[in-house]
Amino acid sequence: MRLHNISLNNLRRRRGKTIFLIIGLLIGVTTVVALVALTGAMEQDIGKKLDELGANILITPKSRDLALNYGGIQLSGVSLDVHPLQQADLARIRSIKNNENISIVAPKLIAATWVNQKDVLLSGIVFKEELRLKKWWKIAPKTVPGAPPAKNAPDKAGMGKMDTARAGGGKSAYWLVNSLTERDLLAGTEAAQHLQLREGQVVDIQGQAFAVKGILEEMGSQDDALIFADLSRVQKALKRPGEISLVEVAALCNTCPIEEIVAQISAVLPGAKVTAVKQAVESRLETVRHFKRFSLGISAVVMFIGSLIVFTTMMASVNERTREIGIFRAIGFRKIHIARIILLEAFIVGLIAGVLGYLAGLGVSRLTLPFFLPGQGIMVPWDMGMALGATALSVLLGLTASVYPALRAARLDPAESLRAI
Repeated sequence: MRLHNISLNNLRRRRGKTIFLIIGLLIGVTTVVALVALTGAMEQDIGKKLDELGANILITPKSRDLALNYGGIQLSGVSLDVHPLQQADLARIRSIKNNENISIVAPKLIAATWVNQKDVLLSGIVFKEELRLKKWWKIAPKTVPGAPPAKNAPDKAGMGKMDTARAGGGKSAYWLVNSLTERDLLAGTEAAQHLQLREGQVVDIQGQAFAVKGILEEMGSQDDALIFADLSRVQKALKRPGEISLVEVAALCNTCPIEEIVAQISAVLPGAKVTAVKQAVESRLETVRHFKRFSLGISAVVMFIGSLIVFTTMMASVNERTREIGIFRAIGFRKIHIARIILLEAFIVGLIAGVLGYLAGLGVSRLTLPFFLPGQGIMVPWDMGMALGATALSVLLGLTASVYPALRAARLDPAESLRAI
């Protein structure tokens, strides 16, 4: 009779204990797989949302700032040796080694100008990139084309004083991305009120005509006080061809140090100051790190308990099978054969528990994922690597917990074992 047949027959005869062994390891493997899958899904969600979060790298021209004190009077600082960024620098940003981690490059040219005889800050942007970067921008409800008038809306004469910033009531500005042209303009809510702008109005900026395409809802940021127009046309209007004031970069860096991208951009743009807005990434990644540490702790405890169950059950099995082991030794089985029988049983139990544990862990993670990431549409896919890893872990733990019982069984004295007959 072969050793594996003996092991299989032993497991069949002791079905209750076999099931108990499998359950002990299965719970541990299920816990590990579920926690790893949930952590992976959270990292995937962070990687997806970093794009929606906005810029996490800011590129500005380098300058030397001097604070002046003349005659005991403190004067405002003066910036010296300012070298503006150029449009050609955008291609250099895209050429870095980690360019696959760069999602959005949004250049801007910001300058003060006059509109309707009033001063305002004008920002030249690339609409497609800016709207992708700032997906929280919303068009105020009263300015959405074809939308019915809002309640309590003032008449056209009072349009300049109307509340264009009913937070949360507008439609995402991103839907305009394919309809905006170089002659269109978007206005922040404060700028619109200051200039008394309304949708469809044509304004003159430095001899260039722009049509107000929409008025943005109030965001509580510096964007409220700006008007936004096409970058190339603003450069032409301001007579500053190819010039850029700053560049905002959204980097998908949940799997790589953001400092690497900053260093690489600094290398290709030595005349620029590259700053990482680390809070945008670190706050989210720190949450995942805490969850990972918690997951590892829970997994270690559960797997230890599973291993302890295997150890105690195997030890009890060896004690119960003293007579059987004595007979095996009496008919010529060596110590190594006895140890192999015990370890083969542990291998079979670990293999079954690993496969079932992966399936159960996948099911648990899919059921619980909506509670962790509601409405995100993220699925936990089949992962052959994780399946093999879970099975290998289960087999390894089963074998490790059975080593001592196997050695103890192999060392039993045949004479003492036969006395139990």
